Amino acid sequence: MQADQNIGSRSPFIGVLAVALVMAGSLAGPVVGALFVFAWAGLTGSPLSAIGFVVPRHWVVTVLGGIALGIVFKLLMKAVVMPLLGAPPINEAYRYLSGNPAALPGVVVTVLVSAAFCEEVVYRGFLLERLGVLLGRGRLAVTAAVAISTLLFAAAHYADQGLFGTLQAAVTGAVFAGLFLWRRELAFVMVVHAAFDLTAVALIFKGWEVPVARFVIG
Repeated sequence: MQADQNIGSRSPFIGVLAVALVMAGSLAGPVVGALFVFAWAGLTGSPLSAIGFVVPRHWVVTVLGGIALGIVFKLLMKAVVMPLLGAPPINEAYRYLSGNPAALPGVVVTVLVSAAFCEEVVYRGFLLERLGVLLGRGRLAVTAAVAISTLLFAAAHYADQGLFGTLQAAVTGAVFAGLFLWRRELAFVMVVHAAFDLTAVALIFKGWEVPVARFVIG
């Protein structure tokens, strides 16, 4: 990590270029973006611990706590936050999943690999680490880093999920960033992200979206 920090401190341009290249790769999808991150780590000699790949301090908190938090977070988003933002109860982008068991395996793999793993590598692990090096570690700098990573994460969801998917991604992106900065464990955020998305899939598949969306606000 020290060697890479020195590169960034001597030449901010190189740090900005690294971020730009990873974001450009992410235009082809989170998997490509994550591969760019691992290539960056290899080329710069940066340990993966720099982007949050560390052994969790407490596996129970990381796994069970992450699962519970992800489920509760999704239910709160569906029942409270998204209705307040004016979102319809049905997620049209993924309506095809409703009662469609043939579609589940592909979606589950996508959730676990592309979303929970690769998106966290790019938008939380890499971006927050790089922006921290470029902007500094002060409170204002951290706030700016969270805002930038959240905006980029939200924007990446517009093409396939539209306005309300983008708004949801903005809220979840900010929360995931906060969790990463709190725990400094990418695995924890990955578990929360996976539980969140799998809960969303379950609600759509079982036809529970409308009852949950109207449970609080009506």
